[in-house]
Amino acid sequence: MSKTTNKLTSELLGGDRRALAQSITLIESTLATDRAEAEKLLAALMPSTGKSLRLGISGPPGVGKSTFIEAFGLLLIKQGHKVAVLAVDPSSPVSGGSILGDKTRMENLNKDPQSFIRPSPSSGNLGGVARHTRESIFLCEAAGYDFIIVETVGVGQSEIAVAGMTDVFLMLQLPNAGDELQGIKKGILELADLIAITKADGDMKNHAELARDEHRNALHYVRSNPPEIFTCSALHQLGLDEINLAIQKFADTQKKSGSFEKRRHAQSNDWFEAELLQGLQQHLQENAALQKLLKEAKADVSSGKMPASLAAQKVIAKLF
Repeated sequence: MSKTTNKLTSELLGGDRRALAQSITLIESTLATDRAEAEKLLAALMPSTGKSLRLGISGPPGVGKSTFIEAFGLLLIKQGHKVAVLAVDPSSPVSGGSILGDKTRMENLNKDPQSFIRPSPSSGNLGGVARHTRESIFLCEAAGYDFIIVETVGVGQSEIAVAGMTDVFLMLQLPNAGDELQGIKKGILELADLIAITKADGDMKNHAELARDEHRNALHYVRSNPPEIFTCSALHQLGLDEINLAIQKFADTQKKSGSFEKRRHAQSNDWFEAELLQGLQQHLQENAALQKLLKEAKADVSSGKMPASLAAQKVIAKLF
């Protein structure tokens, strides 16, 4: 580990927000030298991780994820928590960076010294999260943040990756989301630990309550133990306390039953397997001899000389 990274480690463990931001930038870098330093940094920080509550939040566009997270984050801070928000934004096709930038959409939360907000581009990564969201969670924990919120891109029902890296998965739904219940059996709602119907104020309050009842009825058909469903208004701070209590209760119940640790262990194994596959893929892309082998195999498949399954097996056999 270089002197610079050593200094970064010390500052991050001291809770320095700038050092945390620099550390996340380091782990997101694709430069080989940066990646080597990032791995050393993570290894040094791992003993200081794992002490937060990790909350995943997803929902369709327009549901008000940022509004909810800002109001909820400020509530948590009032209760004595240090809150980190890892917000995954759609990527710009030009620069590759975040398009929306959640710091501009959570201005009040961002100003609070007990908060940290980091928008990261999805960069085409599937599942609604960024490539290095898991590592970012560990960095935030090492910096002393005891409540980590991971906000997904918000583009549909494929955003299941966040459920595999958090302790509680909260799904936000719109008051008029009845049509989404048609595909609930195969959808993201099957994975939600808690559900909240947003914008439950004014003329939309009755619609939100109706949507809550519809979700309850639908989920009873597809889940033996349906999640609790709430209505809330982040704009008017309604229902947030109840959701917070439900999150804490869910986590406490999981800890008492042993499911909390089992969930984290399973997530760690999933992370290892994902990194292993990613590393193998990168090795294939960077090795000239392997690229030649792949090119020949693809040519055989394209010309109809052999089926894809057989070509793939031959490549694997030569590799190992």
